[in-house]
Amino acid sequence: MNFAGIDLTLSAKLFAALFAIMNPLTIIPVFLSLTADRLPAERRSTMLVLNATVALGCLVCALGGRFVLGMFGIDVTHFQLAGGLIVLLLALSMLSGEEHSAHAGTEAEKKTFSSASSLGVYPLGIPLSIGPGTMTTIIIFSGSSTTAGGAAGFYLGLIGYVVFFGIAMASAPALSSVLSPTALSISKRLMGIVLAAIAMEMLSAALGHLFPAWVAHAG
Repeated sequence: MNFAGIDLTLSAKLFAALFAIMNPLTIIPVFLSLTADRLPAERRSTMLVLNATVALGCLVCALGGRFVLGMFGIDVTHFQLAGGLIVLLLALSMLSGEEHSAHAGTEAEKKTFSSASSLGVYPLGIPLSIGPGTMTTIIIFSGSSTTAGGAAGFYLGLIGYVVFFGIAMASAPALSSVLSPTALSISKRLMGIVLAAIAMEMLSAALGHLFPAWVAHAG
């Protein structure tokens, strides 16, 4: 779907993928827990640093991700295949109601969270918000923006989600009253289904580039 030349379908897919991976409903409880003993001003400062980290991290992945791949001689198709597998693993963890250590951190890392010098950067920014799945998704979707309309759709979806994420985190105290364990569990599994579908699309696109004859025969 296009509007004024903007690929809105790409925007919607990217927004949905980022929401599934960087679901603020799962980050808000961690944010409130880690800042429970902080003054309101300190909590606001942490929230602003978190939002800045997310915005900067997303921008770096969008603008420099494919350049880094080129520096290491990594083929985009192979990266898309590996990225699809990473995203699929995250989705399967969400469907089972678990947290993947790639984003949630290992048990050893979790013990260091509360003593971190800047909670907004680590662990709230990286890896809880911007982990391997987030980075991979942004880089792969940036490769879909090969036209002016695609590029506009990509950045519309990316900026739109960053703004949404910032608003959600700013509303953390108010949202915490409705974030029951049941709501979080349902949300995680629903987002797992969405993310699994997006992962399969990534994988099928990569396989289509690697095995064009096989795809043509299957079609």
